Amino acid sequence: MTDIKTIGVVGAGQMGNGIAHVCALAGYDVLMNDISQDALDKGIATIEKNMTRQVSRDMISVDEMKAAQARIQTSTDSARFDVVDLAIEAATENREIKEKIFAGLCKVVPAHAILATNTSSISVTRLASTTDRPERFIGLHFMNPVPLMKLMEIIRGLATDDATYQAAIGFAERIGKTTINAEDYPAFIVNRVLVPMINEAVYALYEGVGTVESIDTAMKLGANHPMGPLELADFIGLDTCLSIMQVLHDGLADTKYRPCPLLVKYVEAGWVGKKCGRGFYDYRGDAPVPTR
Repeated sequence: MTDIKTIGVVGAGQMGNGIAHVCALAGYDVLMNDISQDALDKGIATIEKNMTRQVSRDMISVDEMKAAQARIQTSTDSARFDVVDLAIEAATENREIKEKIFAGLCKVVPAHAILATNTSSISVTRLASTTDRPERFIGLHFMNPVPLMKLMEIIRGLATDDATYQAAIGFAERIGKTTINAEDYPAFIVNRVLVPMINEAVYALYEGVGTVESIDTAMKLGANHPMGPLELADFIGLDTCLSIMQVLHDGLADTKYRPCPLLVKYVEAGWVGKKCGRGFYDYRGDAPVPTR
């Protein structure tokens, strides 16, 4: 079984920096990669902010924070991944982009290294088939926000061997995650249930069943959800929600997974949620305001 000591994370966005955060706190050496230094700087700033919050809540000590920060290195050069034992791709939810990333990784990572994808919906088997090591390829779907959410979905591709699976289980345990096994079908378990619910909430808005506020309030107070589905969609990213619905619709060929036209319209407008300042809510003021 692969002895994992150094983790490479591709992507410094909300998932990538979260993965780097928890790996460094667990004692792993981490190399975080992105296409621009600006993205890496933002990722490091987010990690510092989130760790500082953990210190203020007595979840970790100042010494633990400083030690974890010292374990994280950044680079825009993927050639630096020649020392990693596990490379985790955490790029945007787009199959072509992910395949391009793995093609590059296969040229530089050591022969023993495991490749993992944080995809929330795309076939692990399909991604693995484009690499030189489908038997050492696995899906590790972290939940957002990574430092707080305890769950990790582990998805074996058709070719994933037992040693890779056991290494993944050991890695998840070390970083404090509870694991569930999901079969390699579109959107796996969490998003197979969650994102169609969000899509249905968008349909309810689209058809005039309720306003943004009434739909979110209904699900918070009527179903005891901590966050309304439209607010949650903004948090996840409407582009990511749309991508998952398209994967479900294409992969399962069932009309119940048809993306709502209003969701498509918001994504076309670039109003993809909190990360850009506007989605079903406008976040550019002092308090979020519904946009519809």
